[in-house]
Amino acid sequence: QFQLTESGGGLVQDGSSLRLSCAVSGRTFGSYSWAWFRQAPGQEREFVAAIRWTGDKYYSDSVRDRFAISRDSARNMMWLEMNSLKPEDTAVYYCAAVLKGLQDLRIGSVYDVWGRGTQVTVSS
Repeated sequence: QFQLTESGGGLVQDGSSLRLSCAVSGRTFGSYSWAWFRQAPGQEREFVAAIRWTGDKYYSDSVRDRFAISRDSARNMMWLEMNSLKPEDTAVYYCAAVLKGLQDLRIGSVYDVWGRGTQVTVSS
């Protein structure tokens, strides 16, 4: 079993950018699908972005054209580039992984491994 560790969160102003990182430890990257989810206080966890093991990328409507997911298998890293941040993007962001990932990657229960999260706060 491998572990995921998020980093890069912080407090930023409306319109700013942040890049979140997800580091993989304990196992080779291999043919995994990866995703970012977020959870704001008092709200359910929601899908943000995913990258299938084939390289296909998926985004929620709320972040499309502002966020970009990427990965580097050789470095065992995944990133979420967030631009034009808005106060409604404030949440704890989690990375997640699933072997292969043939299912709908927007569903949280698909994923086997989760990180502990990193806080992103966007002030107005």
